[in-house]
Amino acid sequence: MAKKKDDEKQVPVSKAPEAPVAEATKAEAPGEGKKRKKQPGIPPRRGKKLRGVLKSQEQKLRKEGTLSLRKALTLLRTTRRAKFDETVEVHMNLGIDATQADQLIRGSVALPHGVGKNVRVLVFAQGANVETAKKAGADFAGGDELIKKINEEGWLDFDVALATQDMMAKVIRLGKVLGPRGLMPTPKAGTVIPAGGDVSASVKEFKAGKVEYRTDKGGNVHAGVGKLSFNDDQLSDNINTFIEQIRSVKPSGVKGNYILGITVASTMSPGISVAF
Repeated sequence: MAKKKDDEKQVPVSKAPEAPVAEATKAEAPGEGKKRKKQPGIPPRRGKKLRGVLKSQEQKLRKEGTLSLRKALTLLRTTRRAKFDETVEVHMNLGIDATQADQLIRGSVALPHGVGKNVRVLVFAQGANVETAKKAGADFAGGDELIKKINEEGWLDFDVALATQDMMAKVIRLGKVLGPRGLMPTPKAGTVIPAGGDVSASVKEFKAGKVEYRTDKGGNVHAGVGKLSFNDDQLSDNINTFIEQIRSVKPSGVKGNYILGITVASTMSPGISVAF
């Protein structure tokens, strides 16, 4: 039997041509560059015109330095650039140790001329107190039905929440919802009405303009004390009332200067340093 010749050439198997590799990325359409991602805590870039206005205001305030309250209010009106009725704010830097629980302050104060807006008051109450709260001007008053609505529906269409002492055992269950928003009733803020307390008077105080305050992590307190549409006498009365309230609650453990600085500002204006 004849042997096959080893020297016969083997015909190589031809491979099919590979398909062209698709481009990894498509060409960007005109005008579609890389979009800047919004980063939390970083405001959008200001326009050239706005930067110029703010720089001019900053230079003017730096030149003026620390002013009396009356002069500060006058200057505050000249720096106005918003079309709406801005809220006037007072900010106080306190010489407290914010890491010490006994040096933190929290409470509420009734301003003589109110805050210039309609405050929506909710009252957690039961029995006759529900009707009393409604007659006093409360926007919402009730017990289990309001707790259920907040807990299940996430309803939060109110600015201040008050509670009678006998309702706190039920209201405490809303701590995770109301607490982070500063709406949780607490005795320190005067939003828990003690047994035998005057429900009607508490509602009227908050409807008229009773504001809450508390120190932040930096040892500062802030509050809205009126509107720019208020006259200077009204704003001065409200600001002085707030400052005196903070003075009166000075913690016993604070050593040295208690009030380090006071600044007034409006919603869209820079802060103006005030002599105290």
